[in-house]
Amino acid sequence: MKDNKTLSIKNIAVIGVITAITCILAPLSVPIGPVPISLTNLVIYFGLYILGTGKGTISYLVYLLIGLVGVPVFSGFSAGPQKLFGPTGGYLIGFIPMAVIAGIFIEKSGRKFVLSMVGMVLGTAVCYLFGTVWLAYQAHMGFGAAMAAGVYPFIIGDLIKMVLAGLVAPQIYKALVRANVIAVAQAA
Repeated sequence: MKDNKTLSIKNIAVIGVITAITCILAPLSVPIGPVPISLTNLVIYFGLYILGTGKGTISYLVYLLIGLVGVPVFSGFSAGPQKLFGPTGGYLIGFIPMAVIAGIFIEKSGRKFVLSMVGMVLGTAVCYLFGTVWLAYQAHMGFGAAMAAGVYPFIIGDLIKMVLAGLVAPQIYKALVRANVIAVAQAA
């Protein structure tokens, strides 16, 4: 019984650490138009490798709630419902299905690079779709203009983030397992 409780406390602690890292890195952004370049998706990818689908998604949801209540953790150190429901809010919401889709591929593949990449690409495409539809609606722009503002400038950078996560995060995961910070059972 004590081991399960300790493992639970470890899980909560690791979720908290990943959430904190998201809160630190996500506000750092480069404004290039209505949608800024941020490190949010990179941290989500890392969190999925380390925590798995469920706990990685929970970590991101906690981050969203922190930003929603007014702590300036969104891009450009912004916060609140106006950011979450504003023109770029669709991308913030789109990170949820991205985390689930990418996480399933990462876990089910045993964190193998190629299948993990497939999951991250598919999940990111879904995030792009959510964000672009919402941006077009909120900013009163055509879908093509929203794609030009919210997708095309990000594709290469996002692919680089995916490759970085695919190469580095499994090593961090293995080190955390060896250090008994997370359990191997999270590997699915």
